[in-house]
Amino acid sequence: MLRIDPDVYDAIEKWAAQEFRSANGQIEWIITKSLSDARRTVEKTTNSEPEVENE
Repeated sequence: MLRIDPDVYDAIEKWAAQEFRSANGQIEWIITKSLSDARRTVEKTTNSEPEVENE
């Protein structure tokens, strides 16, 4: 479970709708992008999803 301020969640929902994503998908995208920007390695447990590469 994720505990998040309701106003922040509302902003994420609006942003997600503009990009045709679910709120959950938007949160995952934000976290994945932040990890990539911080040059952190993300190891996937399945081969069906694209990997985040370090640059």
